[in-house]
Amino acid sequence: MDREWGSKPGSGGAASAQNEAIDRRERLRRLALETIDLAKDPYFMRNHLGSYECKLCLTLHNNEGNYLAHTQGKRHQTNLAKRAAREAKDAPAQPQPHKRKVNLRKTVKIGRPGYRVTKQFDPEMKQRSLLFQIEYPEIEDNTKPRHRFMSSVEQRVQSFDKRYQYLLFAAEPYEIISFKVPSTEIDKSTPKFFSHWDPDSKMFTLQLYFKTKPPETNKPQPAPPAANGTGAPGVPPRPLPPPPQAPPPPPPPPQGQPPMGNPPRGPPPPAPGSLPPPPPMSNGPRPMPPGGTLPAPPPPPVGGGSMANFTPGSQMGRPPMPPPPQGFQGQQHMQMQQGQGHRPPPPPPPPNMG
Repeated sequence: MDREWGSKPGSGGAASAQNEAIDRRERLRRLALETIDLAKDPYFMRNHLGSYECKLCLTLHNNEGNYLAHTQGKRHQTNLAKRAAREAKDAPAQPQPHKRKVNLRKTVKIGRPGYRVTKQFDPEMKQRSLLFQIEYPEIEDNTKPRHRFMSSVEQRVQSFDKRYQYLLFAAEPYEIISFKVPSTEIDKSTPKFFSHWDPDSKMFTLQLYFKTKPPETNKPQPAPPAANGTGAPGVPPRPLPPPPQAPPPPPPPPQGQPPMGNPPRGPPPPAPGSLPPPPPMSNGPRPMPPGGTLPAPPPPPVGGGSMANFTPGSQMGRPPMPPPPQGFQGQQHMQMQQGQGHRPPPPPPPPNMG
């Protein structure tokens, strides 16, 4: 007997609506696990109870599969569309950058044009110049050659060199040619810098002058080295010359022997009638002369005054006091021996008036 309704024999019976919903959610869960990463979902959250929440729809889910099935549902997709529309409305309108569309012409190049370069020099202005003559015999009709200056940074053919720049010439259907010129400022005044296209001879002419470099008048002069031998920072100081050495002093004579050579001369005697020189103001001993002995005292002045025959101590009844010893012990002994030969005899004692 053929069955026209129900399940086939051995199929287990027709599935109910509840079983179909379970099967559908399971298939959606497996599909979402393959395409969605929960770690990057901003609306997926796990609460303290161990269940999962959707922060966008504020729904509670028991497991990850239930949440993934929810993300594929109509409620979640509707809330996503509403939020995207609200954010697009609140966001300020960003102006779109204007991009100039350039149509590149694809033409077949026929080769490089012929050229002639002439170097010139102006003796009055002391300027150097270059004259370029480019021949374009097969240039396209109603077109003129073009030129431009290019820095060494823009080009990619040679390595960068700031000392040079490039002058380019272009005309269809010829290839672009360039000339490497010094990177000096160009004098673009009217009589010196000019370009001309001759349609009859098909020759393009361009002349340019280079500006002269001004003299470096404001260049600071190098600072002179300091007096103490220190110079500019980073430069080691120059060594100082050795100080001049004085000759060594003569050695003192040994004790008990007279000095070698002639004794030093004393000061000249004062003129008759003049006073003796004043004693030194300092309280210490007078410095010794280089010979090691003291000069002889000056003789008493000779004259007829009342002070001519005056002897210190004679009026007071006592002999004159010897001068204080100076120098060390050996010199004191030598001075006493020399002084004994020059000391006058003591005067007789005064008579007893009593």
